[in-house]
Amino acid sequence: MCLKSIEALNDYRDKSITAFKSETKKILICAGTGCVSSGSMDLYEAFTEMSKGTNVTVALKEEGASVGVKKSGCHGFCEVGPLVLIEPDGLLYLRVKADDCKEIWESTIVNDKSVERLMYQENNRVFEEKDSIPFYEKQTRLVLKNCGSIDSESIDDYIATGGYKALEKALFSMTNIEIIDMITESKLRGRGGGGFLAGKKWSQVQRQAEPQKYIVCNGDEGDPGAFMDRSIMEGDPHRMIEGMLIAAIAVGASEGYIYVRAEYPLAVERLRIAIKNAEEVGILGDNILGSKYSFKLRINQGAGAFVCGEGSALTISIEGHRGMPRTKPPRTVEQGLWAKPTVLNNVETFANVPDIINNGAEWFLSIGTENSPGTKAFALTGNVKNTGLIEVPMGTTLREIIFDIGGGIKDNKKFKAVQIGGPSGGCLIEEHLDISLDFDSLSKLGAMIGSGGLVVMDEDTCMIEIARFFMNFTQNESCGKCVPCREGTKRMLEILERIVSGNGVESDLDLLLELADTISATSLCGLGKSAPYPVVSTIKFFKDEYLSHIVDKKCRTHVCQNLKQIVIEPDLCKACTKCMKACPTDAIDGKPKVKHVIDQLKCIKCGACVTTCPFNAIKEIF
Repeated sequence: MCLKSIEALNDYRDKSITAFKSETKKILICAGTGCVSSGSMDLYEAFTEMSKGTNVTVALKEEGASVGVKKSGCHGFCEVGPLVLIEPDGLLYLRVKADDCKEIWESTIVNDKSVERLMYQENNRVFEEKDSIPFYEKQTRLVLKNCGSIDSESIDDYIATGGYKALEKALFSMTNIEIIDMITESKLRGRGGGGFLAGKKWSQVQRQAEPQKYIVCNGDEGDPGAFMDRSIMEGDPHRMIEGMLIAAIAVGASEGYIYVRAEYPLAVERLRIAIKNAEEVGILGDNILGSKYSFKLRINQGAGAFVCGEGSALTISIEGHRGMPRTKPPRTVEQGLWAKPTVLNNVETFANVPDIINNGAEWFLSIGTENSPGTKAFALTGNVKNTGLIEVPMGTTLREIIFDIGGGIKDNKKFKAVQIGGPSGGCLIEEHLDISLDFDSLSKLGAMIGSGGLVVMDEDTCMIEIARFFMNFTQNESCGKCVPCREGTKRMLEILERIVSGNGVESDLDLLLELADTISATSLCGLGKSAPYPVVSTIKFFKDEYLSHIVDKKCRTHVCQNLKQIVIEPDLCKACTKCMKACPTDAIDGKPKVKHVIDQLKCIKCGACVTTCPFNAIKEIF
């Protein structure tokens, strides 16, 4: 069916709404990557099989009613997956196994009774409704509102819940300038990096005289611990596509590309289904809904290079070349893909556009802060009780995110720091827990939101090892084009590795900061410019921990294995020689019935002797 007019779209919407409402019960199985890896597709198959006999086994309230079994996107509460949501009751079941499906079916679907043992419980309270669970209660899910509540592979579900109304408005009721003005007035800022104003970018592309323009969506989400864009592409791909379509109408583009890393196979599959369905309905392709506008959309899979998150490297990769950034100007808005003017935004940015068009700029400005309006999706990971995907208004504090939504630190340990923005961000500490989480406030602290990864660390985290981890990641991901990034990050990594191995000197700290200044000032692209942030921030806030490694040769958190010593306590040693036989480097000196001694120069600290000694005579000392 190819829709050729507004009337045809509205008729199609009415039928979709009727079908959506006819489902007396909806069983929404989380089919995001995390839950799929935990076996949620087994649940989907079990519930699908049960639903085949609904007319016999279910007391349906209306003629023609049915049970909808749906593969939804990520529900967000990843810590307790696989998740199953029953609508319209709002019942959320946690850690569901295939053996639980029959009980859920008979209790909830047939008899309208909840299965309390599978629900969230805290302080002897059972939380029956999803929205009352503390993890969800303080969120404002706008971009993520469909993730977990509709079928991720159904264009009908998307249309039934208001999808493509913004496209209809932009296509038939607004001029391209009016669209750009609304996005500009909304102060929508890019959600994938430094927070550049989307309306300004669109306006710059629209003004270019070149008739051929492109829309490119950056789905190359490479930050460790970040999965916001992936979840949108998997759970609500049409929202992002609708945003891209509106951008195309605004700037006069006829072609678009979605750049997704190949490590996101489920996102690629869902996007392919969404594009195919949109083409069949007439929302993508030639003369969309009978109008003069045409827009074709393609998927380009990246090879997983972190540097391809940078605009010029990304577009060069789409063109079939090695992804390496180029000097600027000209910028992407002037000469982007195939040297043509290009709108380049990330997934979450485009996903914000439909709601702004539907509700207006003032509505969007009423959420968040004055200069950072709207919401932001974050991937909350690390040493926090409730890990997962969240969405909160800009300006929400770290304390609210970590302790209210996240439930606090695991095992009731002490909060130490949070790494924000991945390798491009920096560490924030306890004194920053109450700052407004927005673009400008973080910039003043030398940090950035980036794509939205939040890695929470507790008292047992070694901050020098964290700095080394992120520098190792950045150094490996450097494309090697410019000397400051290629060589500078390598030198910084070598210094950090010396420090964690116990060979650092005090002058290393000054050298690290000097290298950081040079790399930030002279690197070609954002990867190099921001690479030193984790190191600089950890030196600033945890200098005493660096000095402990360097001067005292001690790691307070017992993480850096090279700073430990393995010794034999003479009073406990029985000289049985078992440790000598287990040692791979012959570092243990001794004979039967003669107390053993470990040669620290030969010892590689593997711990084989510790686990072998039957008398607990061998100890690890930090």
